[in-house]
Amino acid sequence: MGKRDNRVAYMNPTAVVRSRGPVQSSGPTIQDFLNRTRPTWGEVKEQLEKEKKGSKALKKELEKHREKLLSGSEIPSKRRQRKKKEKKKSDRRRKRRLLVHVLTYHNTKKNQDSLIKKVQCLRKFQL
Repeated sequence: MGKRDNRVAYMNPTAVVRSRGPVQSSGPTIQDFLNRTRPTWGEVKEQLEKEKKGSKALKKELEKHREKLLSGSEIPSKRRQRKKKEKKKSDRRRKRRLLVHVLTYHNTKKNQDSLIKKVQCLRKFQL
């Protein structure tokens, strides 16, 4: 009963790769990249000038934004006025709800005096 021979011959990895042949790559090669068409210096200058000018729509938008920032005091005052109006409306609604609540739920003989006082108080606020 002899031992098995499990020795493997050494193979040079570089030689193995070369024996397979050139690798088939998909996509552009380095040579394709180096040989690509490039713009002339005049075309590059034109592109740079166009970038400096920018679009007309963008210019107009920036001008409007600048005007808003410079005359910024008008916009917040409008917001304040709108908030005041909304607050007045909500106060009126709240008072009306309170009046309806008082008139519907507290309309007994015991509470009639306090009811009259509450109604008079609410009328002072000019509902």
